Amino acid sequence: MTNPADSLVELLDLERIEVNIFRGRSPEESLQRVFGGQVAGQALVAAGRTTDGDRPVHSLHAYFLRPGRPGVPIVYDVERVRDGRSFTTRRVTAVQQGRTIFNLTASFHRPEEAGFEHQLPPARVVPGPEELPTVADEVREHLGGLPEALERMARRQPFDIRYVDRLRWTSEEVEGADPRSAVWMRAVGPLGDDPLVHTCALTYASDMTLLDAVRIPVEPLWGPRGFDMASLDHAMWFHRPFRADEWFLYDQESPIATGGRGLARGRIYDRQGQLLVSVVQEGLFRRLDGA
Repeated sequence: MTNPADSLVELLDLERIEVNIFRGRSPEESLQRVFGGQVAGQALVAAGRTTDGDRPVHSLHAYFLRPGRPGVPIVYDVERVRDGRSFTTRRVTAVQQGRTIFNLTASFHRPEEAGFEHQLPPARVVPGPEELPTVADEVREHLGGLPEALERMARRQPFDIRYVDRLRWTSEEVEGADPRSAVWMRAVGPLGDDPLVHTCALTYASDMTLLDAVRIPVEPLWGPRGFDMASLDHAMWFHRPFRADEWFLYDQESPIATGGRGLARGRIYDRQGQLLVSVVQEGLFRRLDGA
């Protein structure tokens, strides 16, 4: 069986079909729509492939416009907006079956020495990942085993995810909970040495758990769901170099949810407490029929 980390690298390895046009695979899955982190990660790969490679990504801003269809290739059209002395800007449009489903603007910056540096410390001290169970182990412990569909999903999962706070399973446990969540994550295998691959892999991962913070005060994260949710937009700022196949802490919170939308923001740290990436996302939440 192919290592899921290798599968992720293959998923991010786009086919160039013209100078500024790329095609990405979209795996055939049981999901209703293509995972947003996949589209964002592939779009960032397309943007990066049109640069000289000497300027790391420092920010991206993206909008999810339509749900993508699993199993259908996605074409990424890159516009070379600017090539300056210090900054490079790219705009990417993702098209599937003739319809725009996503767009992204990414900025690349030549590293500079500013002469000063500061960072607020992490908001809380948490146990290390070795002290925490995997999500699959938590589910197995609660259910006495993993349902077949979840077992298949766990085997394909490219990231090891470990929740700092144990999962809540009942509405009583959820009641009064703060809209906060934190997870340790890392790719389940080596991702190679291309910094762009690590940046795009982390972009993929950044969409996996962020909206959990919005749901935590409302319903258990696992089990029957009363709400459908979808990412609306996504923004990231990359502060320091990192490897996505080494442990990083994703500290997440939701400052507000109203009008059918929930805002979530996350801070990604390495094991030494250095802030690597800042993330903000808004999601749409709709009550499911019969809930």
